Amino acid sequence: MTRSRHRAWIGFVAGISAFAATGALALTRAGAPGPARSTGPEGVPVPAARPLAPPKALHVGERIDGITCQTGEELAYHIHAHLTIVVRGRSRQVPAGIGIAPPYEVALTPGGRFVAGGSCFAWLHTHAADGIIHIESPVKRIYTLGSFFDIWGQPLNRRRVGPARGVVIAVFNGRVVTGNPREIPLLAHGQIQLDVGQALIDPEHISFPQGL
Repeated sequence: MTRSRHRAWIGFVAGISAFAATGALALTRAGAPGPARSTGPEGVPVPAARPLAPPKALHVGERIDGITCQTGEELAYHIHAHLTIVVRGRSRQVPAGIGIAPPYEVALTPGGRFVAGGSCFAWLHTHAADGIIHIESPVKRIYTLGSFFDIWGQPLNRRRVGPARGVVIAVFNGRVVTGNPREIPLLAHGQIQLDVGQALIDPEHISFPQGL
């Protein structure tokens, strides 16, 4: 990440943290899964839980599903989606740093760690442990949840989400997905929930702060 891009991200994070102080109560529906949540550096709730699995270590120039890890972020097509993962009734974090190669540049914000930089960025990545997936691509195309999990280095199918095994119920924008969860599209402000090993609970719904 360039120095100017890094400074811009720090400014964005500071602004989001200030916004979150007034907006946090509106971010999660009643009956949302898992333990108490705090508002993270992007103004989105972060589960008070363990990460589901660590990010895969990438390297400069690596290609996964046709997606390249490049030294700078690509912003020709720039949208965000949100992923919630619940394993047997308990939320699990989607960790920061998926799709970003170490060594990390980490900003310590009032809302927690924000991975602002690394040696390269895949076009699908996470900056914080809040489930926000950044889609930053040189071309406009529809990416899928399966490609995000491939970049994460974790399996995804109807009976497995990373290391968690059991029947998987996938919800996309409030509707149950009957097909392969790998094929769920990553659309602008799309909201995805994966429930593993038990009946579906009330899906989480977040409000995307300004700037996301």
